[in-house]
Parts: sequence; C-alpha cells; structure tokens
Amino acid sequence: MSNRRIIITGASEGIGRELALQFARQGSQLALAARNAGALDQLVQECESAGGKAIAVPTDVADPAACTALIDKTVAAFGGIDVLVNNAGISMRSLLSDIEDLSIFDRVMRVNYLGSVYCTHAALPHLKASKGLIVAVSSLQGKTGFPFSSGYSASKFAMQGFFDSVRIELNGTGVDVLIVFPGAVDTGIHTRKLEVDPKLAKQNWKPEQGSLMPVEECVRQMVRAMERRDRELVLTIQGKLIPWMRLVAPRFVDRAIASAIDRFYST
Repeated sequence: MSNRRIIITGASEGIGRELALQFARQGSQLALAARNAGALDQLVQECESAGGKAIAVPTDVADPAACTALIDKTVAAFGGIDVLVNNAGISMRSLLSDIEDLSIFDRVMRVNYLGSVYCTHAALPHLKASKGLIVAVSSLQGKTGFPFSSGYSASKFAMQGFFDSVRIELNGTGVDVLIVFPGAVDTGIHTRKLEVDPKLAKQNWKPEQGSLMPVEECVRQMVRAMERRDRELVLTIQGKLIPWMRLVAPRFVDRAIASAIDRFYST
C-alpha cells in the first residue's frame, strides 16, 4: 500500500483510525473522512508524523453532496484515488417491539448502506482510472441476523448485496471489491449504539476478558487482504462456520447467537 491514495470514511476512531495509522507508516496519501473535525485534525498530525501524507475532510456520509465533495477534494489533493475504504457506520441496540420511532432504521441505513453507495458511486470513475480497490467494512451481522440489532444487520446485509453486485459489474475493469466481516472488535462502537429515543448513549457493560479482537490485529488482517486484493475477509472462526452451520442446524445457530449476545451484554 506504499504511496497509495486512500480514502477512509469513519476515520476518526476505531478501525478507520487504526487503518490510517498503519497506512501512514507505509507512506500512503490519506483522505480522512468523519464528522468529528477535531479528531480528524489530530489524526492528520499523527499520520504525517508516522511518514504519510494526510488531509482531513469532515464528512457526513449520509449526505450525498458531502460524499461527492470528499471525492473531489481527494482528487484535487492527490490527483486520483487508488483505494476507497467504506468504513463509516453506526450501530443500534433495541428490540423491534420496543421501537416507536422507526426513524432509527432510516438513520442506520443511510449511514451504513447509503453512505457506502454515495461514496462508491462518486469515486468509481477515478477508481476505474487507477484500477483501484473498493473496501466495504461490514460485520458478522451482515452474514446472519443478531437479536437487538435488526436495523444494523439489515444495513450490513444490504452492503453485501450491493458490493457483490458491483464486483460483478466491474469484472474486467481492473477494479476489485473486498468485503470485510469483523466480529466483536475493541473499537468502542458497542458503547455508542443508537437507542430507541433515538440518541447515542453509553451502555453500562464490561465485555468478558478476551472477547474482543484488538483493533490492531483486525486492521493488520484487513491490510493483508487489501494487499492481496481478496474478495472477502471473515475475521473469526465462528463467522466462517455460521453459513455452513445454518444449512444443517439453523435453529441451533439461532439459539447459539441469542446465548452469545446475552453473555456479551450480561455485565
């Protein structure tokens, strides 16, 4: 990834932030997008200290005009785009029966799914010119539904359908598509879920020791998959087994997922 021109959405924290730092150490040129301008400015300084070049582009990916502006500013700064990482996302935790204001589904879908659509559509001519790479950061919840996360899972399922379709459309253009399916990663997203009010609120919980993958390890595997231009990266053994287990024991899988979620939020 040395000297590649890379856009990362959701760059202010978590996976996006760690991606920026690891790419900066390889000398990449980075356009860092998120809503938190202050955090982006700090990250730009860290990336440049690490050996990369970086610009901050405050962006709400739910706004298609903002996504177009992100692409335009990146091309103006670096002359093109080699990699687009669609990483921006928000989560939720609510039973469907408890939700009265269904706008929570609209918000999650606009950020997680449509934000990826807007950015990818705007970047596509430049990615075709560079024979570049599109990366979509999904979730294991894009492989199977999770309780309390119906809107989030739906948005991640939508991402897989969209990017699988785009991959086929781009066959022969030199542009590749990688979809990443992390499990529980130590990014803090689990403490910032949309609630039914809907407002961002912290959950009073403490995960079991070792239940979260370190973000550095998650990103290390992602970078390796990007360098190989893989089609798909599933980051846990359980995630790789779930689609096959569903074929032979779907009710068992449902019970196992429900039990795992109960344990995850039990403290």
